[in-house]
Formats: sequence, C-alpha cells, structure tokens
Amino acid sequence: MLKKNDIVEVEIVDLTHEGAGVAKVEGLVFFVENALPTEKILMRVLKVNKKIGYGKVEEYLTHSPHRNQDLDLAYLRSGIADLGHLAYPEQLKFKTKQVKDSLYKIAGITDVEVAETLGMENPVKYRNKAQVPVRRVNGILETGFFRKNSHDLMPLEDFFIQDPVIDQVVVTLRDLLRRFDLKPYDEKEQSGLIRNLVVRRGHYSGQIMVILVTTRPKVFRVEQLIEHLIKQFPEIVSVMQNINDQNTNAIFGKEWKTLYGQDYITDQMLGNDFQISGPAFYQVNTEMAEKLYQTAIDFAELREDDVVIDAYSGIGTIGLSVAKHVKEVYGVEVIPEAVENSQKNAALNKITNAHYVCDTAENAMKNWLEEGIQPTVILVDPPRKGLTESFIKASSQTGADRIVYISCNVATMARDIKLYQELGYELRKVKPVDLFPQTHHVETVALLSKLDVDKHIDVEIKLDELDLTSAESKATYAQIKKYILEKFDLKVSTLYIAQIKKKCGIVLREHYNKSKKEKQVIPQCTPEKEEAIMDALRHFKMI
Repeated sequence: MLKKNDIVEVEIVDLTHEGAGVAKVEGLVFFVENALPTEKILMRVLKVNKKIGYGKVEEYLTHSPHRNQDLDLAYLRSGIADLGHLAYPEQLKFKTKQVKDSLYKIAGITDVEVAETLGMENPVKYRNKAQVPVRRVNGILETGFFRKNSHDLMPLEDFFIQDPVIDQVVVTLRDLLRRFDLKPYDEKEQSGLIRNLVVRRGHYSGQIMVILVTTRPKVFRVEQLIEHLIKQFPEIVSVMQNINDQNTNAIFGKEWKTLYGQDYITDQMLGNDFQISGPAFYQVNTEMAEKLYQTAIDFAELREDDVVIDAYSGIGTIGLSVAKHVKEVYGVEVIPEAVENSQKNAALNKITNAHYVCDTAENAMKNWLEEGIQPTVILVDPPRKGLTESFIKASSQTGADRIVYISCNVATMARDIKLYQELGYELRKVKPVDLFPQTHHVETVALLSKLDVDKHIDVEIKLDELDLTSAESKATYAQIKKYILEKFDLKVSTLYIAQIKKKCGIVLREHYNKSKKEKQVIPQCTPEKEEAIMDALRHFKMI
C-alpha cells in the first residue's frame, strides 16, 4: 500500500478537466500537476485516500511531444495558466473532448457533432482586465497572484495572459504604493489599507480604468499618486476607489468613489460602443468574445421579423449586437446597475428596438407573454451554475423556435440541455470557442430547435406547470437514440423517431428546422430503422 513520500514510476494516461495528469497505480487514481499523457515520471506521493491520491513529479523519465517546455512554472503554480504546459493545438483538442464527454456522460448525447474548438492566432496577452491582490511578502509590498489552493502571494510582474500595458500599469502602481508607504492588506490581522488593484483596458479604444480596492475611504496623498500615474499613462481616463471593509474573498465592497476622470471606459464590440463601469461584467477576451457572439448570431439564423429575448443580458453586449438583425430585443437582468448600463449603451448606439428590464428572467417572460410579446429566439448566457429548472420550463413554454445557449461551464450546459430535450427541444449544433487560452475553461455555443407541432390545440398553460403526456414522459428522444445505438448499432434522427411515434398515435411532432419551400422533400424513415424505433418504443412501454 502506497503511503506519503513514496516514490513510484508511473505513466500519465489522461488529463482531468482542470488539466492535472492522471496516473493509475495499485488500483488507485493519482492526480499530478504538470504532467501530460504519455509521459513517464517518477512520482512522489503527496496524499492517499481510499481510491484517489495526489502526487508530484519527482523526475521526468520521458516527455510528451506536446509539452511546452518554455512555460514559467509560476503560471502553473498560481493557476493563471493551468494548461500552459500543453501545446496550444492540443489545448483546443482537449477542450473539444471536454464538451463531447460532458454531453455524453450527463445528457446521453452522442449523435450531435461537436465542432472543433475555435482558437486564437496569438493565444497570450489577451485579457483586458486584471484583478491583482496586494500583500506584504518578506517585508515588502508586492503584487502578484495567489499560489493554487492557498492565500500565499506569489510576486509576479508579467502575467502571461494579460494585456502587457495592464501589466505595466500594475507594476507602476506597485512602485508608487511603496513610494507613498501605503500599507498592504493583511488577511490574518485584518489590517492594512490596499487590498487589490483592478485595471481595465479597452481592446480597441486603449482607454484605461484603475480601481484601488481599500479597507477604508481615506487614502493618504492619493492625489499625488494619481498625478504620477497619469504622467506615465495618459490613456487613463478613470481612477476609481472601492471600499471593502469586510472579511471576505469578494473583490469589491458596495461603496464606490470617483477619484479621477469619469466612472467608466468605452470600448467596442461587433461595431457597437459600450460604456464599461468598474463592477460591470464584460468579457475579458474581446477578440474571441466577438467570435463567440458572432457564432451565436450565426447559429440563431436571425431574420428581420424575429423577436429575441436576451436572458442574463448584463450590459447589453450580445442583445445590442443582434438588435440590427431583428425586429425587437427584450433583455432581462437582475442587477440594476447592469440594466442602467444596457439602456445607456442602447442610447449610445442609437438602437431603439432593444428594451431592458430589471427582473428575474422567469417573471419577465411571464409579463412579456401577458403583454402579447411572443419570442421566436431566446439567447441565454448564464453564469457557471447554469440555468434554473424554473427558467428552463418557463422559456420552453414561450414556444420560441430557437434557443441559443452560450455556456461558460459545459457540465451545467449538458444538464440543462437534457431537460430542454425532455421539454420538446432538440440539440442541433455545438461549437466550443476558446475565450480563455492557456486555461482549462471553455465557452460553448449550442443551438436548440423546437420540435414543431403540425396540429395546434389552444390550451391555457400556467407558467409554473408542465405536463408531458404519459407516453412522452417514459423516454426522451435522447434515451431512445441511445437504446437503438447500443442494441442495433444504428443512428436514428429525431425526425424519424417523431414519424414513427406519430404512426403509433403517440405524439404529433416533427423536426423543427423545416424548409419554407412549398414542395418540401421530407426524408422518410427506412424500414430497418422503423423496426428499431418500434422495438425501442415497446422497450420503454410507450406502445
């Protein structure tokens, strides 16, 4: 039985979703930082539990051909670039596999092609925002990043994935804080003044915002500090102060002050101008965010008469990007400041067909439906926790033709897609986009299309109710497809399943994405596949 500090030869066979190497020894699975598949290493055991353990590389016996040998290990140890040791083309393959695996393991989806991950030409120095802690290290005020799984600061001057001008501003600020003898924050003692430095820079505009996060309002000689800073960086148009006096890991407190200039910077995305305030959410990789949103627009196949709901609308970046393609956009966001920003941004771009409200998405959709507003497209861009079940049910009951899901967490996206499929939507397209090169994070765009009904019955449905027919509830389309694939080694489409269910009198639905041509040719299910589908329907006791 292996124990702590044992050294053993192992081969790395896989990567976790966070980029750690996976080795199997004596029936245990070990996770090893900075180790890649195919590499043979001497591993020192750090920790052993019943089934899993943690190790570190003691010595490399062989190296992967895909290893990036030039990476400063500080980026790995801090988590800034936890995939930086893997060559970039392989990072993209890793992310594509991540999406495929989650869709299969969580939603049982195998028959929808996942496109190759869209990558960057130059996958470094892309972040337009830095949030840098300020701490004392060896008696000196330092800026840098915390070592993974700790609050021990690692001093850094070059952050590898940040805009290099931002790095320069941070180093200059660090030196000025030392010069003016401003005390860094001490988490243990709950003392000191300067907690964090936050810097934003417009990708296109070059405008810079600096935020000093402090424990109290008074900052000694702050005017002189700002004067020196502006001399070196005349592109600075805003210096803000945020007061956070709480014992918390949250960056910002509730109180804001403008110390210099205005309280926002302006930048562009997909041809629109956006005012970005200190606390506002704005994608940190502008170049790839444009490609992400363009992918979503392309997936939605927007038409001039479309009515679009932009759920989780933020400051309006995606809603205002689609407004010129459609009849109306209705955005909803729970953060009042973000709603105010989106309204300002609509006015800034002279967009009059985008309307924003502060509310929960479920409640907003209910109100819009009562007002006679019928969406044809719903755009969702939720946080990492994904969508709530109530939102999914409410959005599916709007009858929207297309739902475009922009995800920053493929696991919660797969979970949500599974429920959408049970509620009458089919996954049609999936494309990962690499917004965060050198890290394990991946953004994904997915298109869901409504399964159309060729005979309509007018019924009143309350938004908090959902009632599938007893036959439908026995098995989802995905479950039927999986059963047929495993038993008969056949792939069948949702259209074919719907055709056979219709023959059996179960449901009057067919594939949504029909041609508008009068003489439309609809493919018909083959006898072989029909028999397989009938077998599945009998298996699930639907006939």
